[in-house]
This record gives sequence, structure tokens and C-alpha cells, in this order.
Amino acid sequence: MFEGLFQPMHLLIIAGIALLIFGPKRLPELGKGLGEGLRGFKAAMNPDAGKPEEPKTTSDLEAKTDLETKTPRG
Repeated sequence: MFEGLFQPMHLLIIAGIALLIFGPKRLPELGKGLGEGLRGFKAAMNPDAGKPEEPKTTSDLEAKTDLETKTPRG
């Protein structure tokens, strides 16, 4: 039913119609809003993705603290 729907010529026609409807100034704002919405949706679907990774073993934790104490001071 939808075979061949998103061919390059069809996408150009859709982009041209969107440009006529919204204008060149409004299209970047719409793209930004769409991107932020998709990012928010992905974050909501995977709540662990935004959390910082914690060390899994005590040796990882010790290595991390050793690096923090050996920073050069200038």
C-alpha cells in the first residue's frame, strides 16, 4: 500500500509544500522543536540513559579516586 512512498522526488515535494506553508523563518524552529520532542520521548522510554555511570567494583572506585587526587595544580 505504501510502497515507494518516500522516494526522493516525493520528499522534495513535501519539503516544498512545508516551505510554502510555514515560511523559511519558521522551519528551523519547527525542526528544533521536533528534535527536542524526539529526544524527550527517547529519554522517557529509557530512564537509565541519562544517568552517569557508576563504578561497578571497588577497584574501579579506587582508580577513579586516585585520578582525582593526582591532578596537577597550576
